[in-house]
Amino acid sequence: MIEKINFVYTDDITVVNKEQFDVHIILYEGYVDAINRIDRELRDKPDRENANATVSGYRELKRGETYALDGVILHELYFDNIGGSSQPDQTMRKYIEKYFVSMENWSEDFVATARASRGWAVLCFDQRSDRLRNISLDSHDLGNIAYSAPILVLDVYEHAYFLQYANRKNEYIDNFMKNIRWEAVKRRIF
Repeated sequence: MIEKINFVYTDDITVVNKEQFDVHIILYEGYVDAINRIDRELRDKPDRENANATVSGYRELKRGETYALDGVILHELYFDNIGGSSQPDQTMRKYIEKYFVSMENWSEDFVATARASRGWAVLCFDQRSDRLRNISLDSHDLGNIAYSAPILVLDVYEHAYFLQYANRKNEYIDNFMKNIRWEAVKRRIF
């Protein structure tokens, strides 16, 4: 069983207000409930003998499994990496600059990725090509790179900002960039 993490709104979270944060947490808790329900069904009554690629209960459970679990994981990474105002330390800067030439180039690319994304913007380490990449996910389980590790996660689904920002997605993204908790990001790499 997957236990939810009790994320708490603090004054150092400036990208969203408490109301937006609390509503977002409720959505996250729904993903935790969903993956636990799916896990129980896969364990207790999977109906494997009727599985097929066109339509089957088993197929739907397996599709729901990746969607719900990625929804849990990506939200946890997002909530963990907001709430800072510091700049990345020298080690982190050098690491990003190794792949993006400069912090400014990385930032411009990450912001453009977020603006172009319908679901998530993720700085990840792609183990196959041995480099950092900014990737766009239109859905929790659509766009992930197999064999990669998320380093920095930004939720750009409307539910993440609309209550506070309405249709001002770019303002939300810009405020996120000023509120990254770099210690959390660094911990995921080193």
